[in-house]
Amino acid sequence: MKIDGVKHNLVGRVKVPGDKSISHRAIILGSIAKGLTTVENILISEDTFRTIDAFKAMGVNIQIEEGKALIKGVGMRGLKKPNTPIYCGNSGTTMRLLSGILVGQNFSSTLIGDASLTKRPMDRIIHPLTNMGAHIKGIKNTYPPLDIEPTDGLKGIYYEMPIASAQVKSSILLATLYSEGTTKILENKSTRDHTEKMLKLFGSNINHKGNLIVMNGKYELHGNRIFVPGDISSAAYFIVLALLIKGSHIVVENVGINPTRTGILSVLKEMGANIRVFNRKLVNNEPVGDIEVKYSQLKGININGDQIGRLIDEIPIIVVAAALAQGRTMIKGAEDLKYKESNRIEAMTEELNKMGACIEALPDGMVIDGVKELKPAVLISHNDHRIAMALSIAALATNGKSYIQGYECINISYPDFYTTLSNLLNDV
Repeated sequence: MKIDGVKHNLVGRVKVPGDKSISHRAIILGSIAKGLTTVENILISEDTFRTIDAFKAMGVNIQIEEGKALIKGVGMRGLKKPNTPIYCGNSGTTMRLLSGILVGQNFSSTLIGDASLTKRPMDRIIHPLTNMGAHIKGIKNTYPPLDIEPTDGLKGIYYEMPIASAQVKSSILLATLYSEGTTKILENKSTRDHTEKMLKLFGSNINHKGNLIVMNGKYELHGNRIFVPGDISSAAYFIVLALLIKGSHIVVENVGINPTRTGILSVLKEMGANIRVFNRKLVNNEPVGDIEVKYSQLKGININGDQIGRLIDEIPIIVVAAALAQGRTMIKGAEDLKYKESNRIEAMTEELNKMGACIEALPDGMVIDGVKELKPAVLISHNDHRIAMALSIAALATNGKSYIQGYECINISYPDFYTTLSNLLNDV
């Protein structure tokens, strides 16, 4: 992909695709609920199709039409044994959340992934699920494929999260649907709470008490109507580009502004960003709003572990903003970046330094000294959709032509990314 960064700014209004995290969860809960679930503005991407195909393979009728999913739920015990291993592709969300459902079934199953997913650690779900009584194992008990066998019964547990991970938390909560007793999860660092909100919407008995999540098992779920707000992780790329290029002024409409996801906005505001959220409303337990962004001169800040859980997916694009900010930005406590679709610490350091950035990789983050400008370069996506999109934004902020190799991986989460970007660019 060739990207010309000369003589553009961003002007206009834009809608981004439905939130990926919420789309996954709506498919999962709709499939095991009783009755019809309608999911409007669902994200259609490679990742979400992995979850859709998984439940189709287990006998769930799911129809996709005009950005809407119609799911005829089979109830908690209505899933059927798949004929072949379930392929999760590149989707860690599919594998980890689906594991929580499958450990409660009366049939065996196997979850497999692509080369990237096969390198991502699964002991973080295997350990708590095993404590609940599940029979689940991977290669050396750590990596996919995951083999799951029926159990005599799951039980609720108390679990203090050793890392900030919404996927791990969600896997435990989904297994709790099939468990006797009560599960309590203590989060030392808050992570996205879409699973908790949606479980409550579908009829589960789940409550938050400070950092403690308490959920009772054996509750039947009931179909619902879901509207998926725009994905703030997708919006982040346009927000940062508008902040970096003089004359830019955009509004991103109907974006999810769940407080567990708005760390990106808090960080950018601390860096000096001119950002305003308005038209706030609540849609199926999720806060939604419009985000107005104007060009701003950014400054470096410190981003620490207490903030990471609210912006882990946005760190690649934050690094782009920091690379062109005044002063130093320090990111610490983000070791989990090494276990995403790529090692995002190494990938962003390597690629942006090709463009003249000044970034030092740390074991759990980065030190970024802002520079006045980036230069065009030939860049590699590392087969990571968030790296590809972040590098595309960096390329547009240069004065010249850059090339992104392996850009096709953006189809994992945002197939129309370049089309949307092109529609916003204004010649100056």
